[in-house]
Amino acid sequence: MTKATTRGVRVEEHVEGIVSSIGPKLKKLRQEQRLSLQQLASKAEVSAAAIHKIERNDMVPTITTLLKIATALDHPVTYFVEQDEGQPEPTAFTPKSGRPAVFTPHEGLELAGVSGPYSPFRSAAAVATVAPGANSGSKPLIHAGEELVFSLEGTIVFEIDGTTYEVGPGDALHFMGDQPHHWANEKSKPARAIWIALRDS
Repeated sequence: MTKATTRGVRVEEHVEGIVSSIGPKLKKLRQEQRLSLQQLASKAEVSAAAIHKIERNDMVPTITTLLKIATALDHPVTYFVEQDEGQPEPTAFTPKSGRPAVFTPHEGLELAGVSGPYSPFRSAAAVATVAPGANSGSKPLIHAGEELVFSLEGTIVFEIDGTTYEVGPGDALHFMGDQPHHWANEKSKPARAIWIALRDS
């Protein structure tokens, strides 16, 4: 992988980290101000359904929508897109009932985060639910860092650099992201796995 490609991957990872943090920040701020979805929707002139989707990371807001919400909450829009000031505590507790949705561009893949914030940690983990027929797309994925997948139920088929692996319950697959790879759920039932990504330093 060239230096330019590596920089590009790091920029993409940084952007994904920022996008994934918007929803949790919005929900936390709304709840701190004791506003219901409908009350915030009325103040911001944005539909309650859209705000709910943004909070769940099911939708990436446009800059106009984010500006309206930020104004309604009396915060600058930078609150949602900048890293928190100061050094975050190097410990993060995620209760079972409080797993944040993690943004993913892949249809049929749901990620419930179980790791800490994007910074200062270098790894990210989620409980992944892969719908029947879902896959990573027509082009192989290539990126910096590592991935570790531990299957809980169902089967996910990975193709890594030309080799196929069927990862079933209790199986684990650990690989470097700079190898061309692809994943798919070829079965008729959803698959669940703990999916861990370690980004390149």
